[in-house]
Amino acid sequence: MELLTGFFDIVLNLDSHLQWLIANYGGWVYAILFLVIFCETGLVVTPFLPGDSLLFVSGALAAAGSLSIHDLFLVLAAASFLGDNTNYWIGRYAGPRVFAREGSRFLNPAHLARTQRFYDKHGAKTIFFARFMPVIRTFAPFVAGIGRMHYPRFLFFSFSGSIAWTGSLTYAGYYFGNVPVVKQNLSLVIAAIVLISIMPGIVEYLRHRRKAAITDPASGRRPG
Repeated sequence: MELLTGFFDIVLNLDSHLQWLIANYGGWVYAILFLVIFCETGLVVTPFLPGDSLLFVSGALAAAGSLSIHDLFLVLAAASFLGDNTNYWIGRYAGPRVFAREGSRFLNPAHLARTQRFYDKHGAKTIFFARFMPVIRTFAPFVAGIGRMHYPRFLFFSFSGSIAWTGSLTYAGYYFGNVPVVKQNLSLVIAAIVLISIMPGIVEYLRHRRKAAITDPASGRRPG
């Protein structure tokens, strides 16, 4: 419980934690941010790491003069792109064997199934759209690797998605993060970003549950 509380404290107070890192580690913060975004997009066991909120807050701190916004964008876009591609190749070579094991402690097959449904609906564009959806953006390149998606096609959507995702949120933080009303309520803004980010997943989950209830014979109902 304490671990979960500590995690939410970090996510909802990213500005304070990042300011502390900048004060204590200076330029090494770029490497720390690179590592977080790389792991969040590149390793299927770390979908819980902050993504959207981290990009926004980093941009806001750049506006305050703590970081260079253009260097920040290049570092985070590179981290996102390299993480995406790492995840693709992990999925391509290790995915089928990993998910052949039932009851995995570290990997949630439900996340994989959810991402596969999203992939079936949107096709290759999933690699782009998934950037803006926590958990799915972590699993989408993994699923693409398992499905042996044509690599040049994957590269196109991965590169464009990395640019769009990191660019939109870091520059949004840069231009709006220090607006007085935003700056004074940054924790609420971060919470709103997190909520908006996970909302599509919640809607999809509820829709799937509703569909399962309608088609389940035990429910006594028939499909409409």
